[in-house]
Amino acid sequence: MNILWLQSAGCGGCTMSLLCAETPGLFDLLEGAGLSFLWHPTLSEATGAEVFGMLRDIEDGTLPLDILCVEGSIVRGPAGTGRFHILSGTGRSMLDWVQSLAPRAQHVVAVGTCATYGGVTSAGENPADAVGVQYEGAEMGGALDKTFRSRSGLPVINIAGCPTHPDWVTETLMLLASGTFGLDNMDGFGRPRFYADHLVHHACPKNEFYEYKASATQLSEMGCMMENLGCVGTQAVGDCNIRSWNGEGSCTRAGYPCINCTAPEFEEPGHGFTETPKFAGIPVGLPTDMPKAWFMALASLSKAATPRRIGVNATADRTVVPPSLQKPKS
Repeated sequence: MNILWLQSAGCGGCTMSLLCAETPGLFDLLEGAGLSFLWHPTLSEATGAEVFGMLRDIEDGTLPLDILCVEGSIVRGPAGTGRFHILSGTGRSMLDWVQSLAPRAQHVVAVGTCATYGGVTSAGENPADAVGVQYEGAEMGGALDKTFRSRSGLPVINIAGCPTHPDWVTETLMLLASGTFGLDNMDGFGRPRFYADHLVHHACPKNEFYEYKASATQLSEMGCMMENLGCVGTQAVGDCNIRSWNGEGSCTRAGYPCINCTAPEFEEPGHGFTETPKFAGIPVGLPTDMPKAWFMALASLSKAATPRRIGVNATADRTVVPPSLQKPKS
């Protein structure tokens, strides 16, 4: 299967992340799955007339297209023309190219939250009218209409994340290559369920602190960041702490709160990313599926039962009180 990768309005961070794929590396992995790039603006040597000719061949059906990947949001301004972003050398907007090429692709994949829902490039007043490939924020109907389906019969597959984990991209591409990815594999926002059925909270190294509501008050501290520092890992989808990044990391493992970057409109939470909005001292955003009354009762009991070790360590930048030694039972 072949892949055409277009980079639209964004920082290119998802390509940078993709290059961090490990064991095997990106190109060995794609080759092993029978996948190859027709063209990628960063990774391919072809340029100019050669690329333009390839795009026209796809457009007129001479060259079949298996997977169209789009990275970055699609700019519709000014006034719906898309001419704020012209694909260099073609005289046509990226909006026009995506709308023309997408129906010819067997599968269409939006890579990164800018491409899926608009992301950071759509924040604020959004004068460029930046949108996702098939979503505008949480609503369907972006660069492509909400009724759009690729030749496979699927809507746009939304690999959300800012940036995406390299494995989320490669695993999706391999599933497409194997013919085993269908509508049942996508959640309600079009994200692959193999990572979207998990919460960032799962396997977070701060979970012991969370259980006792032993909270950090500053970013350098070891405690749970939900109560004071804006962490929404209990609500955000992603297996970041299960598969980790670059072999060992994640936002929360590095001591930074989860900001829910896989979600539509994460870029405008209405408050600072490291602030937890509260009402009467209770965080407004509660863990997924947990009633407020239950959370209040459990939090109160948990705080009352917090062991000294956890309470002290929560507001320290390293372990101050180690676990107590247990003598074997005779």
